Amino acid sequence: MRGGRVGTLAASPTLVGAVTVLVVVVAVFLAYQANQGLPFVPTYKLSAELPNAAAMVPGNEVRIGGARVGQINEIKPIQNEDTGAVSAKVDMELNQDLDPLPEDSTVIVRARSALGLKYLEIQRGDSSQGFGAGDTIPLSSARPEPVEIDQVFNMFDEPTRAAIQTNLLEFGNALAGRGVSLNATIGELRPLVERLEPVMRNLASPDTGLSRFVSALAATAAEAAPVAEIQGQLFVDLDTTFRAFADVARPFIQETISRAPETEDTAIDTLPRIRPFLANTAVLFSELRPGFHVFAPVSKEAAQAVSLGTKALRIAPAFNAQLDPTAQSLLDLNNDPVSREGIRDLTAFNNVLSPPLAFITPAQSVCNYATILLQNFASITTFGDGLGTNQRAVVLQEPTGPNGEVGPSSAPASGGSDDAANFLHYNPYPNTASPGQERECEAGNEVYNAGQVAIGNVPGNQGTRTSGQIQAQTQKAKKKKKGKGK
Repeated sequence: MRGGRVGTLAASPTLVGAVTVLVVVVAVFLAYQANQGLPFVPTYKLSAELPNAAAMVPGNEVRIGGARVGQINEIKPIQNEDTGAVSAKVDMELNQDLDPLPEDSTVIVRARSALGLKYLEIQRGDSSQGFGAGDTIPLSSARPEPVEIDQVFNMFDEPTRAAIQTNLLEFGNALAGRGVSLNATIGELRPLVERLEPVMRNLASPDTGLSRFVSALAATAAEAAPVAEIQGQLFVDLDTTFRAFADVARPFIQETISRAPETEDTAIDTLPRIRPFLANTAVLFSELRPGFHVFAPVSKEAAQAVSLGTKALRIAPAFNAQLDPTAQSLLDLNNDPVSREGIRDLTAFNNVLSPPLAFITPAQSVCNYATILLQNFASITTFGDGLGTNQRAVVLQEPTGPNGEVGPSSAPASGGSDDAANFLHYNPYPNTASPGQERECEAGNEVYNAGQVAIGNVPGNQGTRTSGQIQAQTQKAKKKKKGKGK
């Protein structure tokens, strides 16, 4: 019996010590590897891009809802090829039961303690699509932007600390020695709280929609934020406007408000009658729109005409005062039989004179012939001693040859010997721009056609310029050019 116990494990101290050492080594190894994951345990490997992985180290925890679900194995920087921005990529080992993580999940780096220890928190989404093993959560899922503890402490700069001290001091001064009053106030608040309870119950009810109202206010504030500066300027301008209104509030604006009801009654009574007029006016202006479009190019000239017309209208009353006696005189003249007989005779005389005047008038109005005739006549009468007594005479030799003007002829002169060649040129009725004639001043401007007979109007148009007319046109052109130069 005793010899059989010698071969047991407990009977060998060396073997017991070896087993104990082995167990301790395995426990230490497992404790050391606990932060790196237990051996032979399957994991769900995933990566995530972060804008900043500062103060994070391999081995930091990954949590969901505060529970540890994995750890970070490696952190490395990456650079965007398009923008050049640098971000961080972390490789994670997560629990196998998280596979697959929904694609709409988000990640954020949070502080674990005030000493700077970090952990990565995953906000699990609800998408039906998930990340496969080895996939990378994109940078767009890293939101919201974390707030570091140093950023919180930086809020309390020197001016803020001084203001907090001042507030505490003033609050202390406000509360010091007022304990009885505060107790009385708290006692008096009981009726308010009793009445406030049903009000708050209604506000908390889902039927009230208070959450939707707050969400709508947040959305409204988000829309108004980009134009906050403009809105602020609007209130500044409104202050300026209302300050100006304050100067005329009494009695002008007050009187306007007091008479508003009477004005509204009048408007209610008259607007139905005015409505057809407004409708017809709208149609009128719609039909006038094409005319206004055509009128636009000459609007400056029309404005000038209105300006000149205004000056004319100032003297129009005096002119209008003379219209009535003038019209009465014309009526008396019309009713006088002798005057009517004279008017009939004058009309008959004008009818007889109109055709010759229509024929003769262009000779002066176009060709200036009457002026040239009078000018030549005045030149003759003033030659010599001023009385026209001395005249200069030039004797011209009549052309010789067959049918010359020196004697009777049987045909128009047309040629002859070289030294006595004679060709008749005769234009008894030259064109003077009269009706039915070519518009030219032919008299005195005929071109001599050598070597041929020319009877009647000469070929071609001699133009409408004569000596006196040329001088007048030249002076007019000079004045026009000088005016443009100015």
